[in-house]
Parts: sequence; structure tokens; C-alpha cells
Amino acid sequence: MKLDEKTYLILALRYKELLGGGGGGSIDIPFEINGYLTEIYTGVIDADYMNTRFNKFLKTLQKDHVDPEQLEQTLNELHKSFASLTQEEQKYANIFLHDVQSGNIEIDTSKTFREYITDYQFKAKNDEIYNIVQVFGLDETKLRKLMNTNITELNINEYGRFDELTSTVDKSKAKEYFEKLECTTLPTCKINIRVDNLLQNFIIRGGFEIEKIHPN
Repeated sequence: MKLDEKTYLILALRYKELLGGGGGGSIDIPFEINGYLTEIYTGVIDADYMNTRFNKFLKTLQKDHVDPEQLEQTLNELHKSFASLTQEEQKYANIFLHDVQSGNIEIDTSKTFREYITDYQFKAKNDEIYNIVQVFGLDETKLRKLMNTNITELNINEYGRFDELTSTVDKSKAKEYFEKLECTTLPTCKINIRVDNLLQNFIIRGGFEIEKIHPN
């Protein structure tokens, strides 16, 4: 099979995502993956091509008389370039493109397509942190400090730092959240377990949208 460097790096990125699991849990991979593939620096994948595809799409979109077929073609070309992005980056790339097509964002020509994706990711992570802080009333500074450290399941409570974070949780807010979420009364010990599990997953995975509760 003919394989250029760009394709090789893209495939290496997909391998790394297989080991990551994508959803926060572990998965069984039915074939052996050589360890060195997971060490490849896939960040060197050139974003120039993706940016040129985005600019072409943008110019087509901004024409006075937009040809739907031409617009669809340029959009498809842009989507093909997403292979060099992680699955999470692809998610925010699509959200950004939806905003562009809907006219919900004013384009800054000095920014690249890749920079917009990074901006969207950064904002989403901030929103996720803000939401969990509001729901549980915990210390945002302590949470951010933990998330900016190389945290694993094995070292998350080194020096008692995780215990220190959970001690800032507003117990009444946590109780209200989980009881409304599960539609049942829960004893304090179960509330504490659920808080610990949720916060550990949130920190190790680098954040995610916590499940929303619906008002009665």
C-alpha cells in the first residue's frame, strides 16, 4: 500500500485515540498495537491544507449568489481534511462551521481554522468547569489546579489534594443534584460516593458535560 507521511501520521493519531477509549472507559482492542505508534508526535500534521479548504468554503459562502452544489463540494472537501483532527476537535470544528453557516459568528480573517477550533474547545472546557462548580458549589481554583496537573487514577489524591477538593463540595447541593437526577432519596454515604466518582472522572478525562437535571 502506498503511504505518504501525512496519511501515516493521521493513522497514528487514530491509533492513539483507540487507546484513549473516547468515552472515558477502557476498551478491548482485538489486535496488538505497537507501542511506538502511540509515541508518535502527531501534532506535526500540517494544518495549512485544512485552512486553505476553509478559506475556499468561506469565499464560496460569502458570494452574492451562492451555488448550492459548489458550496456542498467545498464543504465536503473541508470535512475530508478533518482526518488530521482528534474526534473531540472534529466535534468543535463542526460546531464552528454550523455557526459560520448560520451567521452566528463574525469571522476574523487573521485567525486560522485551527485557531477557531482551539477557541471553541477552550470555551467549552470553561463552560464545563463553570457548570460543575455551580452544581456542587466546589472551589473552582482547586479544581482547575488539579485539572492542570498530570492526573491519573493512581496519583489523584497525592498529598490529599483530591480530598481537599471534595471537602469544598456543598453537601446540600450535591444531595439535591443526585436525588433529582435519580428521582429517589439517597443516604449521605451514597451521595459522597457519587460525588467522588463524578469528580474523579471529570478531572481525569479533562472535563465533560455533566448530566442536567430537569426542574420538577
